[in-house]
Amino acid sequence: MAGFVQQVVEGLGAGAIYASLALALVLIYQFTGIVNFAQGELAMFSTYIAWQCVAAGMPFWLALVVTLAVSFAGGMLIERVIIRPVEGAPELTIVIVTVGLFIFVNAAAGWIWTFLIKDFPNPFPGGALEAAGISVSFSTLGVLGVVALVMGLLYVLFQYTRIGLGMRAVATNPASARLVGIRVGRTLALGWGLAATVGAVSGVLVAPLLFLEPNMMGGVLIYAFAAATLGGFDSPLGAVTGGLIVGVAETLAGAYVGFIGSDLKVGVPLVIILGVLLLRPQGLFGRAAVERA
Repeated sequence: MAGFVQQVVEGLGAGAIYASLALALVLIYQFTGIVNFAQGELAMFSTYIAWQCVAAGMPFWLALVVTLAVSFAGGMLIERVIIRPVEGAPELTIVIVTVGLFIFVNAAAGWIWTFLIKDFPNPFPGGALEAAGISVSFSTLGVLGVVALVMGLLYVLFQYTRIGLGMRAVATNPASARLVGIRVGRTLALGWGLAATVGAVSGVLVAPLLFLEPNMMGGVLIYAFAAATLGGFDSPLGAVTGGLIVGVAETLAGAYVGFIGSDLKVGVPLVIILGVLLLRPQGLFGRAAVERA
């Protein structure tokens, strides 16, 4: 029993990282209806900025603040320069644009920092808490705490601030929001900036567990898509819940399903995506689309 609980704890730690990137995907989809295939690469680029700041001698937490600020500004710039010109274009055009952004950001990171693997500092102390034969690392606790903090801050933003209420209005009905005086264009840019900031948190959390290199977020993006699909692309709470479920499911499958092991765990999120699309396309917390006859 202790072994099973240990696997669940480890799955929650991994799932929290998937949840943070899934949350960024959901935020952009809520505000613009766009599935951003470049979200993982934007998170990776932000992580390189944090690494560069630390390498220059800046304390880690100050480097993180600088990184989040740069990520926020970069997300707004991308929305204004790349996304807004194709606003209202066919969905295939938007997909091509975000895939092109994926390729461009990946290549830019390799050109600036090379494709050599780099170490990224872990902001959390080593060691673990031991209780009843179960070990919970301080890194896992730190990741869970950061994701809970991000979720709490987003809740406060959307529920109790004027900016957040405006963003919710734009996400619900942009035309009506514009009629009551909300600057929809600026709000959409803020949404992209916010999503880029949340994505940067994901990159900084995953980099100490992997090695920092331009392709590090490719696998994480698959899990994040599974989390967003499972929870519902229009539900931030669903993204976090879906991420935790995907993390636990992946860990348990790798530990207890013999033919999966550690090599085929990446198939777990793909199976989850397929199953959700077949059985409940809106996800666990999503709203089904309703059209009048």
